[in-house]
Parts: sequence; C-alpha cells; structure tokens
Amino acid sequence: MMDLKDNPLLADSSLQYGAPRFDMIREEHYLPAFSEAVAIAKKEIDAIVANPDKPDFENTVVALDASGKLLDRVAGIFYNMNSACTSPGIREIAEKVSPMLTEYSLYVSLNRILFEKVKAVYDGRDTAGLTAEQSMLLKKTYDSFVRNGAGLPDDDKEAFGKMSEELSLAQLGFEKNLLDATNDYVLHLTDESDLAGLPEYVRTAASEEAAARQMDGWVFTLSRTSMGPFLRFSGNRNLRRRIWMAGNTRALGGRFDNCPVLKKIVELKTSIAAMLGYGTYADYVLEERMAGSKEKVNAFLDNLLKRTLPFARKDVEEVSSFAVSCGFEDPMMPWDFAYWSEKYRESRFSLKEEELKPYFELGTVVKAAFDLAGRLYGLTFEERKDLPVYHEDVRVYDVKDSSGKHMALLYMDFFPRSNKNSGAWMNPFEGQYVLDGEDHRPMISIVTNFTKPSSDTPSLLTHDEVTTLLHEFGHSLHETLSECNYASVSGTNVPWDFVEFPSQIMENWAFEPEFLSLFAKHYQTGETIPDELLARLVEARNFQAGYLQLRQLQFGILDMAWYSSAERNDKDVVDFEKNVLEGISVLPQIAGTAFSPSFSHIFNGGYSAGYYSYKWAEVLEADAFSLFEEKGVFNREVAASLRREILSKGGTEDAAEMYRRFRGRDPEPDALMRKLGLVQ
Repeated sequence: MMDLKDNPLLADSSLQYGAPRFDMIREEHYLPAFSEAVAIAKKEIDAIVANPDKPDFENTVVALDASGKLLDRVAGIFYNMNSACTSPGIREIAEKVSPMLTEYSLYVSLNRILFEKVKAVYDGRDTAGLTAEQSMLLKKTYDSFVRNGAGLPDDDKEAFGKMSEELSLAQLGFEKNLLDATNDYVLHLTDESDLAGLPEYVRTAASEEAAARQMDGWVFTLSRTSMGPFLRFSGNRNLRRRIWMAGNTRALGGRFDNCPVLKKIVELKTSIAAMLGYGTYADYVLEERMAGSKEKVNAFLDNLLKRTLPFARKDVEEVSSFAVSCGFEDPMMPWDFAYWSEKYRESRFSLKEEELKPYFELGTVVKAAFDLAGRLYGLTFEERKDLPVYHEDVRVYDVKDSSGKHMALLYMDFFPRSNKNSGAWMNPFEGQYVLDGEDHRPMISIVTNFTKPSSDTPSLLTHDEVTTLLHEFGHSLHETLSECNYASVSGTNVPWDFVEFPSQIMENWAFEPEFLSLFAKHYQTGETIPDELLARLVEARNFQAGYLQLRQLQFGILDMAWYSSAERNDKDVVDFEKNVLEGISVLPQIAGTAFSPSFSHIFNGGYSAGYYSYKWAEVLEADAFSLFEEKGVFNREVAASLRREILSKGGTEDAAEMYRRFRGRDPEPDALMRKLGLVQ
C-alpha cells in the first residue's frame, strides 16, 4: 500500500517555484493522488456549505474559487501527459479518473445548499461594492451553477449526472480511437523511385522513421509533419492518393471507428442542453461567447463565406490552369491540390520551402520568439536544466519580467512521438492566481510536432511551423502576463471566441522583415536571410488566401451543423458531412471520406459550437495589429497597452470593452479581408 505522503503529486515540491517532480512521478502515483485530491476538495466544499455565517463574496465565492487547487494541479499534470506522453497505463487511469472527476464536479454543481449561498450573494450583487474583477467572478460562478444543473429538480439532477459521466467517457474514447487510428497506418516504401519529388529533409525524416520502427526503406505516417510534406512534394500521384485517403478515412469505420462515438457525444450534449432549457447545444455554448447566439455566428460565417468563395474558386482555377500548362490532364483532386499548389507557388514567387528552411533552425526561432517577448514586454527566458521534465525532448524555461520577478515556468515539447497527439497546443499545468496574499505564477506547456533533428541536420522549420510556434507562444504569453486575483478569471479563462486573439496576433511577426532579419540566418553559413528572399516570402503571404480561408470556414460551418439541431442525428456521418459541405466546396468531395471522425477540436476539445472562434478572433487581431503597423512592430507603447488592457486582465472584464480600451474603438469588420487581400 502506497504511503500518500511519499506521493510526489501530493507532497509540496522541494523545487523552486513548486515545479512538478517529473523525475519522481510514476504512473502508479496518479490514481491515489486523484483519490486524495478529490477527497480534500470535497472537504473544502463541505466547509463552505457548513459555514454558519451569512453568505458573502469572501466566504462563498472566493472560497469556492480557492477550493480544489491540489486537484487542479494533479489533473493539469496528468492530462498533459495523456495528450503529450501517454501510455496504455495512463489511458487506463484516464478511464478510471473520468467518472471520479465527473462525480466531484456534480458534487459541487448540484449541491443545493451551496447553490443557495451563491445565489444569495448574486442576488445582493448591486449593493456589495464589488470591483469589476469580483463582479465577473461572481457572475461566472453563478452562471456555472445554473449551466451545470443546479436549478434542476432532483430527478433531473440524477439524469444530468449520468449524462455528464457518459459524455466524459465518450470524449476519452474519441481521443483514444483517433490516436490509435493515426498510429495504425504507415506508408512503407522500399523503392527509391517512389520518393520522386520529395526534398532531402523529407526523405531523411522518413528513413529515420523507418529505422525507429526497425523497418527498411522509408516510412510515412499520418502525422502532420509526415503526411503534409508528402502531399506537397511527392510526384507519385497514386501514393499521394493512398496517404490522402488514409488521412481522410482516419477513425472512419474499422477497429477505431469514431462515428458512433461522435454521434453519442452530439446526442449527449444536445440532451444536456435541452434539460437545461436550451433549444440546441449551440444555444447553450454561445450564451457565454462574444458572438452571443447561433444566429449571429451563422451570419458571421455566411458573410465571410459569400465574400470568400469567389476568391477560393479563383485560387483553384489558377492552380488547375498551371497544372494543365505543365501537362497534367486529369481532373484536379484533393490529393493533387497541395502538390500543384506548391509547384505553382514555386513558379509564381520563385520560392521553395527548401530554400527557406535552412534559415529557420528551431533553437534560433525559439530564441527569436523569446527576444520578441523581451522587446515587447520586457520578458527574459532562462533555460533551467536543473528542473526535471517528463520526456528527454522537453526544455523548461524560467520567465521573468524586467524587474526580475518570476512570471512563469514554460515547458516546451517540440517533436512527434507515437504516444503523443498530433497538432500543436498550449496547456497550463497550473494557472495564475493570488491566494493568502501570495501570487501563484503559472506553469505552462507548449506542445508541437515539428520535424525532429536528424543525425546530421538540426530541426529546421517550415515557415508555417514558425507561424505555429508564434501562435502557441502567444497563448503562453496570455497566461504568463496574467495579473489577476482569482483563478477562474485569470489567463486564458476568457470567452472562447476571444482566446485566440492573443495567439493569432503573434503570427503577424512571422511576416515582418524587421523581425525576421534579426534572427533568420543560415544554419550552416551564418548568412542572414537575403532581403530579396524575404521580399518573396512576404509577397507570397496571401497566396491561396481564399482557398485557405474557405477551409477554415468549412470547419466552422460543419461544427455549427453538428450542434445547431435539437433533433437526434441518425444520419450517416459521411452523408451528413457531404450534405453540409455541398455547394461550398471547391474541390471534388470524395465518396466514403469524412473529416468529422478526426475533428478532435469539436468532439474532444473546447471548440464544440465554437470553431468559428478562429475567424472571429482573426478579425480582432487583424484590426489590432494594424496599430503596430502604424506605430512600429516593436513599439513598446502599443505593447504596453495590449498587456495592460488585455493580456494581464484575463477574463476579469467584458472582452469587447477591453478591446475597445486597447484600440480606442470597436474592430473594423473588414480588417481581416483587407489583411488577406480578399477585396475587389
């Protein structure tokens, strides 16, 4: 029997800043830690309920915000591991922990006495003399209880609890199926002629992937860093089709079929929303977003769609015409488009990815991102090799401000693994808050899937990957610069259609010659990237902007379609998706394929009825960055205003009002279309 005091997840860390003891944490520690942390959190809730004093903001709302901190920490570490460094054991623990956490959540949200106390404080809010941050915390706390079933009759509470538990398990199942389906496929090539068109770095990565699997030849997988370059560069059309079909039938049928799982997720979310009095799950979600309603979201998407479709069609026509001029006679299919688009880009702008990559060595790009945060916000980043990490690839940095104050620990995990989810994300192990006068600073991870270094070449990024790094770094700055009192409204705890604004604005610097020329040096010669090459990169910025924006709009429209109906969806997933996208696709829809079974953002992430948020936030960032363009891309005054009015405030005030204070006005609706060059 394990002695709980020896559990590194429960004991106070002896490391500076309370950094996690990844050197001591083992799989067998998680379940006991969760059990103990839940028990402690319940005692904290019981103490609030039992308090005989009249409910007030401090003894009820603040006490609630301060409760469960140990549980939050254990969960933050565990779920990052489940996404970034999982194992069969961790997956098994996740399935056991899910109902435990759901039960605790219901223990809080369905507690009648606790809700009565919160409601009493909420009803007296107008005379309580609360600050803006306190008022927001009170509203968020009260709304959370209502939106999680506190006002339901007892019989309905029980049904609500069962559905909530089913939902959490279904979402875990979706993630598991997707990872298993991704890992299940390999394109194994042994004939070098099949590598025609592939750059050397792509061949090297495939060779090392094969060696790692103890296979000969070259192995390509469904990870973005493997499949993406293959589709862009492979001259073998049949092989492009094979890997494209594998990617677009991932978790669709077979052993890892996500179709029944995603339909179950939609059904449960719809039923939960109906039980709470909402017409659809989209109505439930959007009540708390800047957009406010599904009608406004659909109008937003429809407006962008109508204006984007002509440009997207033109993009495809241009690529198709170019392909024909090169002797390509077949119809342009989805597995052809990336290949011919890349060829057309190379021809039109004399710009090859291979030409750019040597200037974007990963370590140099990371340092440049740190330097940018220093120029804008006075932050410094010191690597801490003395602090343990959960995998040898991970690096950890101590982030400080200009006064030397510790602001955050930043963990960076860059390379693909078979036990790691695809894509890129930022995740806080622990957020920022003030408790008993002590400012608890955040611990944050940035996780990506960039190309690993080879035996003779460092990790060289594509320009798209440089942009991705800046995007996730923007999320981390939102957490790092948080200066709030309460965890529930700090950092990235903002409306979901505002959370992408601080990340997307950072992407702009990836196209600023003034920034790029500071660090983009050839990894072998040290030569600074030539001005002429930079000019071509910037000129190509909006290449295929119509097509790319249409893809994002299609994802947003598909998301809204899944969650905007009150009816049970008994339709075949492939047919449903085909019907939604028919008429707004500019490439042929391929029978028997569907994206939904791998659309983790909306079935296992926080983007259900919220994928439109990327475009919503892009309107904000396009408008906001124009101020940097006007004043200077390193302007400290603009950066100080962005930090003061938005980044430091988390979700303590209305997002639209915070933006207005920063910009001096509402965002201009056409800012995004102008930025992308999608104007007549």
